[in-house]
Amino acid sequence: MTQGSTIRQAIALNRFGLGARLDQPAPNDPQAWLVAQFTSFNPRPAPIAAVPDYRQVNAHIAEIRAAQRAARTMSPEAQADARAMNAGLRDILKEHVQARVTSAVNSETPFAERLVHFWANHFALSANKADLVVGAGPFEFEAIRPHVFGRFSDMVMAVEYHPAMMSYLDQSVSVGPNSPMGRKFAARRLGLNENLAREIMELHTLGVRSGYSQADVTEFARALTGHTIVGTGTAANVAGDYGTAYFMPDIHEPGDRMVLGKRYAAGGAEQSRTILADLAARPETAKFVATKLTRHFVADDPPAAVVARLQQAFLASGGDLPTVYRALIASPEAWATPLAKFKSPWDWTISAWRAAGADQAAIGGTQFMLQRLGQPVWLPGSPAGWPDMSQNWAGSDELMRRVDIAGRMFAQPARPVTPQMAQTLLPGVLRAQTSAVIAKSPPEQQLALLFVSPEFQRR
Repeated sequence: MTQGSTIRQAIALNRFGLGARLDQPAPNDPQAWLVAQFTSFNPRPAPIAAVPDYRQVNAHIAEIRAAQRAARTMSPEAQADARAMNAGLRDILKEHVQARVTSAVNSETPFAERLVHFWANHFALSANKADLVVGAGPFEFEAIRPHVFGRFSDMVMAVEYHPAMMSYLDQSVSVGPNSPMGRKFAARRLGLNENLAREIMELHTLGVRSGYSQADVTEFARALTGHTIVGTGTAANVAGDYGTAYFMPDIHEPGDRMVLGKRYAAGGAEQSRTILADLAARPETAKFVATKLTRHFVADDPPAAVVARLQQAFLASGGDLPTVYRALIASPEAWATPLAKFKSPWDWTISAWRAAGADQAAIGGTQFMLQRLGQPVWLPGSPAGWPDMSQNWAGSDELMRRVDIAGRMFAQPARPVTPQMAQTLLPGVLRAQTSAVIAKSPPEQQLALLFVSPEFQRR
């Protein structure tokens, strides 16, 4: 096999995938290997199927809310039990994180898993509210994973009307000022909340500075009114399963809407869906998505030719994501430069676990590791998600944390790094100088040294 072919294997495994594993041979045809994952991907692998889903976690939250209300008139012991139930939400978050990590580490379709992580970051939410502590995982598992190889518009619909996203962006407290409830309680100043509408336009579809105005945001927010969540906000007393999506006509702003120069007739729940479908299909959205995919898979400074190619694939196919991915895989620029992207803490950690063959007990501490590295799962600092450029992760402090964690996690038992092992994990890209340093080191340090090498830091 030629040097060029070997490097293409490294790019497929480490940039498109999540890192090589010793028990998985490098693909002979890297491009075909990536495309084959479109149909072999399992959106609901065993680790994810085994953890509580959104319906189950919200049933648990409903029990907590009832216990908290009852505890106000109950004994101190009963109040302590209610607090313990609330504290147990963190244990459910841990289960969800463990399921995500285990699925990534064990995946036979690592390109597909990377796409899940990409889209989950594109449609980012944060487990920084009580309901989202246990809702962030099911949101990804239910709104992102099933749609990774479908149409962008279907994923957008699943995401924006998912109760977790509506909760994160305060949609449950948005009331149309001229709706029946808005007029009835005008003195209480129930009002419009534009958070969901703004982030859909700015972060999920069109992109910032793409031509929409504040008036477009406000009109879209008016169209979104009525979409809320049972048991919360304006729907606090609505009968039904706690935490489920619900359309409440009494808070929907009546009338036609004008968004980006197009009039949308009054239509209750369907008005915002029609607007959203149009946003998902616009050229600005195609360019925004194409740019983010190119930045993630090719280079921090996205080559204009690749962006144009992906944008055209998006528009010509009506937002069919496999068509866009095929255009990405076929782009020569995606294979031209090895180690072009610096690994985020999540990338680095998962690739290390895949290389080390970690077991369930070992990977149980991944969330703690990622907290120390600055990228805990489902806890980005804003709806924009985690940054995707080298400058955000390649600082000296960040690298020293990786050195410290690698030394702690992979020193015992001693695992010498053989030339064959190094070639399997980093085919064609591990420098002779790095190999020599590792070979001269004590056996208990060799695996950690490989994981902090310049070559392993990049993909």
